[in-house]
Amino acid sequence: MASKVKVWATIISFTASRIFFFFIFFQIPLFRFPCRIGTCTTPMELTSSHWIASEVIPSGVVKALLYPGAVGKAIFNNKPIPKYSKLLEAYNMKNLKRYPITTDLQLIEVLAGSYLAVAGAIIGLVKSRRLGLFGMLLLIWGLYKDPRLSKEHPSYKYYKNAISIYYPTMSVTVLSAFFSIKDDVRKIVSCFKWTFVKSKYK
Repeated sequence: MASKVKVWATIISFTASRIFFFFIFFQIPLFRFPCRIGTCTTPMELTSSHWIASEVIPSGVVKALLYPGAVGKAIFNNKPIPKYSKLLEAYNMKNLKRYPITTDLQLIEVLAGSYLAVAGAIIGLVKSRRLGLFGMLLLIWGLYKDPRLSKEHPSYKYYKNAISIYYPTMSVTVLSAFFSIKDDVRKIVSCFKWTFVKSKYK
C-alpha cells in the first residue's frame, strides 16, 4: 500500500505543480491591484514591473518571462500577438519610474507574495517546495489587509473597486500550490487509503 500511496502522491503533486506554473506564467488573472503599470492582475505583472523600475534584472530576462503570458492572452482574446521587441510597451513598462522605498514598504506583503509565487512556480517544476503556497497566502493576506481598503482611508471608495480578488481562479491557484507539495499530498492520500481500508473490512 505504501508504494501505491507514493505513486499517487507523485502523480498529484506533479500535475498540481504544472497547473500552478501554468496559472502564474501564462498570467491568468487572479486579482486587481493598482501598481506601476496601472492595474496588475497577476503576480508576474507585479514582479516584472518592480524588476523593470528598480533595474534589478535586465529587461531581456523580464521580457522572456512575460512573453508566454502575452502570447496566451493574445490568443485567448483573439488579438494579434505582440512583437517581442515591443513587449514592454504592450505592458506599459517602458520608462517606469522608481518608487520611493516607503511606497514599496506599504505594498510589501503583495509584492513579496508575488515574488515567492513566481519563484515557487519555477522551483516547483524541479522539486516539491512550499514556496509557492506561502507566496499565494502572503499575497491574499496583503490584498485583504491593504490599508486603502479601510473605510477611514480618504480614497476608500476608489480603492474598494480597484483592489479585488478573482475567487475562482485564485482558489484553483492556491489549491494547485498546496497539492504540489508532495509530502503533504502523501499524508492526505495515506489518510484516505487508511479510511477506505478500515471501512472495507468492518
